[in-house]
Amino acid sequence: MNRKKHAFTLVEILIVVIILGILAAIVVPQFTNAGTDARESATKATLQMIRGQIELFKVQHGEKPPNLGNNGQGYWKIMTGKSNTNEVGPSPGNANGKFGPYLHTPPVNPFNGLTVVGNLNGGNQSGNGWAYDQNTGKIQAVNRNGSGLLSY
Repeated sequence: MNRKKHAFTLVEILIVVIILGILAAIVVPQFTNAGTDARESATKATLQMIRGQIELFKVQHGEKPPNLGNNGQGYWKIMTGKSNTNEVGPSPGNANGKFGPYLHTPPVNPFNGLTVVGNLNGGNQSGNGWAYDQNTGKIQAVNRNGSGLLSY
């Protein structure tokens, strides 16, 4: 009696496994950078929003940038509260002010999860989410380990 074989040979299975391994080696590295790319996009968008709100603040406050200060929780208080023309930070005293709020909540740096603002012209930014120059209103994001700034 003559039987027909309906099974795959070991060589055929090995060829399929090798082809799948090659495809995986090509595709997997593209997904490993997806998290970093997403954080970069989120950081760029957040910085663009912050910079726009700082510019609006300057227009409404006689070209004076906000003083984000470094008094504990008051980092973003001038941007999340209301103010008048002469109040530039860090703690606005007028809840009935006609300007603001510019931000609903303090922005979180997507790379390190921090909202703390440090001096842009300072050295190590460890523990800071953002680096800010109060004189110019320029702001940058701090990288993951606080050793440098992200230039977006």
